[in-house]
Amino acid sequence: MSRILIAEDEVLMLKALEFKLKKDGYQVDVASDGKQAMEKIKEHTYDLILTDIMMPFVGGMEVLSYVKDHPIKKSTPVLLISAVGLEDVVLEGFRLGADDFIYKPFNLNELSVRIKRHVKQNKFV
Repeated sequence: MSRILIAEDEVLMLKALEFKLKKDGYQVDVASDGKQAMEKIKEHTYDLILTDIMMPFVGGMEVLSYVKDHPIKKSTPVLLISAVGLEDVVLEGFRLGADDFIYKPFNLNELSVRIKRHVKQNKFV
C-alpha cells in the first residue's frame, strides 16, 4: 500500500483530501502545517507528498526544497496545491523540483488520477 503525506492548513480541505485518498486505498498521514510536514518527512518514507504552498511556520516551497535536496528522499514525487496561481509561483515550484501543480479549487477525481499516475511512475524508478 502506497503511503502519502498531505500537508494542508485548511481543515476542511485536509479532511476531504484524507477521506478521498483513504477511499482510493492509500495509507495517509496528515500535517496541518509545514513544520509538522517536515517532522513527518524526516521520520517516514512516502510514495508521494501533497503540499499546500501557503502554510504556517514552513511553507510548501520549503517542504519541496527539503525533499528534493535530500539524497534519499529526492525521488519522492511532490505535488503542490495552491489558490495562488501566479506564473512566477508556479515556475518557482517547478524549478525547485515539483512534479505537478494543482490550482484550488480542484476536482478531487482529477487529483486522484494525477496522484495515481505519479505513484505508479515512481514505483518503476
